[in-house]
Amino acid sequence: MTPTKGPNAVELEIFRHLFTALAEEMGAALKRASFSPNIKERRDYSCALFNPSGAAVSLGDHMPVHLGAMPMSVEAALDELGVLAPGDVACLNDPFRGGTHLPDITLISAVYDPAGLLLGFVASRAHHSDVGGSTPGSMPLAREIFEEGIRIPPVRLFNAGVRNDDLWRLVLANVRTPIERAGDLDAQLAALHTGATRILEIAERRGTEQTLAAMDELIAYADRLVAAGLALIPDGVYVGEDFIEDDGFGSDQIPIRATMILKGSDLMIDFEGTSPQVPGGVNAVAAITSSATRYVVRCVVEALLGEPLPAGGGSMSSVKLQLPPRSVVNASPPASVAAGNVETSQRITDVLFRAFGRALPDLMPALSQGTMNNTTVGGIDPRSEEAFAYYETVGGGMGAGPTGDGLSGVHVHMSNSLNTPIEALEHAYPFRITAYGIRRGSGGAGQFRGGDGLRRDLQILVPARVALLSERRTVGPSGARGGEDGARGENVLIRDGVESPLAGKATFSVLAGDIVSIRSPGGGGWGHPAQHDES
Repeated sequence: MTPTKGPNAVELEIFRHLFTALAEEMGAALKRASFSPNIKERRDYSCALFNPSGAAVSLGDHMPVHLGAMPMSVEAALDELGVLAPGDVACLNDPFRGGTHLPDITLISAVYDPAGLLLGFVASRAHHSDVGGSTPGSMPLAREIFEEGIRIPPVRLFNAGVRNDDLWRLVLANVRTPIERAGDLDAQLAALHTGATRILEIAERRGTEQTLAAMDELIAYADRLVAAGLALIPDGVYVGEDFIEDDGFGSDQIPIRATMILKGSDLMIDFEGTSPQVPGGVNAVAAITSSATRYVVRCVVEALLGEPLPAGGGSMSSVKLQLPPRSVVNASPPASVAAGNVETSQRITDVLFRAFGRALPDLMPALSQGTMNNTTVGGIDPRSEEAFAYYETVGGGMGAGPTGDGLSGVHVHMSNSLNTPIEALEHAYPFRITAYGIRRGSGGAGQFRGGDGLRRDLQILVPARVALLSERRTVGPSGARGGEDGARGENVLIRDGVESPLAGKATFSVLAGDIVSIRSPGGGGWGHPAQHDES
């Protein structure tokens, strides 16, 4: 029997766009069907398509910190559950079994053609505004993961199309906002249905064998592009280092160090010299470090080649990681990890850009804000007399680069979310936004200026509990090539008009009428300020 010929270059490009559109449509379905402002408005979700072996084929243009880690979620689900049969849906959030941090719940289902042949897997991940734990919003200062919320290993939420109602009730009984959680989980299921429908349509129209061949070809093509891009970088050993400011429990200046050894198209990144895991939740699991690495390598390769990789990014077979066990880049139970996903991922990104900057000083940008400025608030809404849980990340300054100024007031690097619009926020929660604007002049000066940060003042109209997880509160993001650093961020409590500084990481109670003011960092400048062209 003659083997089926794979798709040619034109056909492969068509498949590339079909698979990309599939992941994007999954995200659109999730957004439309979701209940919480965090997903519907901020778009804190990600969707992806995987081939039958679990390799990423297409990742939606969603959250980089989610997407780079999702292959580990699929791998963990298959390792623990074995075959996912038609109608099965795997569910997990355990950071030590393929997850990132507990609010990120991932659902995975297999897709089979009418003849029973496995076409691949579709997955949706969403940040749920509360999954239990010691504080509303499930992003507390905590010493153990048990304080951060309900922990779900890979389990079957659906078995042969039938929902496991015992598991469903168990999860919802351990969260503060069960109706909202149920709605968002249903929205994730809708995204899986959308993805499955589209891949079946593609296989029916283009042929199952051609569709499967195209998946493998796109992964191989992306790997060739990564290898070609890395080969353009001078061979050598390049070191990047930075630190997490604190863990909220007295551990200060927690170092993260990466040594890159580049030879031809092979890159090995060794994180030896990085801090052991610490009491507070800035510990990142291996999936987070892998995700940040994929993101940075992809950025560098695309900049060098001048063309984008396929949406899956390939298997990154040219890149090897060495992660010290029980470290802040490879945490083990029972470490708390809530901030590892949102803050340490940003710092790992900064460290890797610094290392690449040693090799490519005229290409790499200055550092961006380096934090997500995480804000969670929970209490009882007097309008409904029910619990509410609010989560928000706040944009800041983007680092300037060799071709222009950084953007102001945006989410950068591992975060790709939006803000919650004021109208939606004030409708959903007992809040008022009393100030929201650009922190003019907070970006670092340079030939090209860093982007400015934001100020967002949130007045809380009821007694509530607040948790903040933020970075760059003691030292601003570094400039590059002679550019100045961006301004550091600030957290401030305003009570009766009096401002009191807050720590970068804190959990505290507020009174009705108190204002929590988040003032995010600016980005670093690029190039010497004397070369700045005011025109």
